[in-house]
Amino acid sequence: MRPIADVAADLGLGPNTIIPYGHYKAKIPLEAIKEGGHRGKLIVVTGITPTPAGEGKTTITVGMTQGFGRLGKNVVATLREPSLGPIFGIKGGGSGGGKALVEPDDEVNIHFTGDAHAVASAHNLLGALTDNVAQRGQISGFGATGITWRRVMDVEDRALRSIVTGIGGSANAPMRESGFDIVAASEIMAILALCTGLENLRERLSRIVVGFTESGQPVTADDVNAVGSMMSLLRYAIQPNIVQTTEGQAVIIHAGPFGNIAHGCSSVLGDKVALSYADYVLTEAGFGADLGFEKFMHIKARFSGLEPSGAVIVASVRALKSHGGVRRNELETPNEDAVRKGMENLVHLIGVIKGFGLPVVVAMNKFPTDTADELAIVKHGCQEASAFAAVECRVFTEGGAGGVDLAEAVMAATKGEDPKITYIYPEDASIQDKVLSLAKTVYNARDVAWAPAARRQLRIYEEHGWGNLPVCMAKTHLSISHNPRLKGRPSDYTFEVSDVRASVGAGFIYPIAGNIMTMPGLPGSPRSLDVDDKGNILGL
Repeated sequence: MRPIADVAADLGLGPNTIIPYGHYKAKIPLEAIKEGGHRGKLIVVTGITPTPAGEGKTTITVGMTQGFGRLGKNVVATLREPSLGPIFGIKGGGSGGGKALVEPDDEVNIHFTGDAHAVASAHNLLGALTDNVAQRGQISGFGATGITWRRVMDVEDRALRSIVTGIGGSANAPMRESGFDIVAASEIMAILALCTGLENLRERLSRIVVGFTESGQPVTADDVNAVGSMMSLLRYAIQPNIVQTTEGQAVIIHAGPFGNIAHGCSSVLGDKVALSYADYVLTEAGFGADLGFEKFMHIKARFSGLEPSGAVIVASVRALKSHGGVRRNELETPNEDAVRKGMENLVHLIGVIKGFGLPVVVAMNKFPTDTADELAIVKHGCQEASAFAAVECRVFTEGGAGGVDLAEAVMAATKGEDPKITYIYPEDASIQDKVLSLAKTVYNARDVAWAPAARRQLRIYEEHGWGNLPVCMAKTHLSISHNPRLKGRPSDYTFEVSDVRASVGAGFIYPIAGNIMTMPGLPGSPRSLDVDDKGNILGL
């Protein structure tokens, strides 16, 4: 690895600008953002609907960054911070793979610069202050039963999904039912990713709703006098972090909001820093294009001036075969019919991206078992779907050399003036109309069915003036529908909304379709890490 000061210097960030955390990572003060000056081209990287086969979105993003570097371009990747929960669960590390890694990958994945811990501390402090206000009766009509704010931790623990707190008498009150979410699901994490500076952070934190009075009036973080204390815990977490790829290009990693109940994208501030110095910024959106990309456009880009110049959608033959009905243990067996069937998902999502007015480049993550005929089917299908290009990528085995073709295709696709963006729904549309537009255009549904409880809750939100906020759909990432068992491109079905909740501080309403788990549980065989006699992490 190169000293982080050298990596930052290549961007134009001097040694007195960054705040080093050891030799290979650093924080970037917000003063480094150049408003109104140089602005590079922003490329959003998304993927097909995820499958157990894996698509390799982060690996492709890192390898493409290295490809741009080999072409002599000033480039930065902006990524979310990995969550500790999946690292000790099924997923493992979230920093790429093979020869396309973010370094130091052990530190990026484990603790990093402490941002996630700062978010957890701020979140749980707000919970403690809220309980204290309710227990002491300091807000008229606000008691334990009116609290909606849950606690968070960064370990997958199903035993904490539903709990009772305050057991043991009046000294431990208030007693109430509650639960824990994972830190990535914290509204404060979503706020950190969307805020544009310290004052905007303060404003958003003050709007967080922690509960309701008996008369139905919202109680906010400002009402329980928590905002200043939370700011003190987040004052360094708001600063983006800079690290590097395996080949020494800059990577900015900042914030890690959940991709279901939040927007699943890295921070606005990280992108703004990168765009101030780089010619190309590759920013990754979580999960598939029906979730991360759509939310990137309607929640992040639309309200922050971060409209992209183009998009890359990542797919693999293995994943397409999975969408075509092939079992996981048979994915290495050639199956052209399954590839053709699975292409329905990729073709649909290419159309979704193009519907925003963006040029689309398909990154085909090459696996050793892919056949020439299977790859030809993918390329032909992408051509018929009017993708700008479909490029084979070998970044896992070749590093930047395997990403040069993709980088060249992206440069060609985004050459010249930026496209005019067209959004799926107007800002002032009702929540129901926004959901209907998304259901028909993105989820390929016929109509939407709202549960009676969801309709009642929506009316309450509208009475509080929240009816025109953006929609952040909470649904499964395993299908473009609300049903994880429906693979490929389901059609002619009713999209079912079971509940609706508000993240007023983050600035969006999230309707819930299906059962969304905000505290995952550990698998039967959790990932086991260890440390060797020199202190190096093993098994990541």
